[in-house]
Amino acid sequence: MRSGRVHVNGLRVRPSRDVRPGDVLEISAGEVRRTVVVRGTALRRGPASAAALLYEETPESIELRERMAQARRLTRPPGDLGGPRPTKRDRRRLDARRGRR
Repeated sequence: MRSGRVHVNGLRVRPSRDVRPGDVLEISAGEVRRTVVVRGTALRRGPASAAALLYEETPESIELRERMAQARRLTRPPGDLGGPRPTKRDRRRLDARRGRR
């Protein structure tokens, strides 16, 4: 994949490209890449729940996404608890521990 965020059947496409049942879409969003197979199309735009019935993500894509998510969880920076920003009180305690006072 040279560039572009969406490929249909291995080819980079423009946003206006229509898809048909049987097309394979490769969608990249940051580090996450999904591969889906189009099962059907709708005549009108509808809710996401209805759209989800019209495509199917490949098992390989699901497995790769889960492995990448697990790797991200394991490689969290030290000291990052994943919570909200520290409060002023928390910041003072961190600074005191680090000897910055």
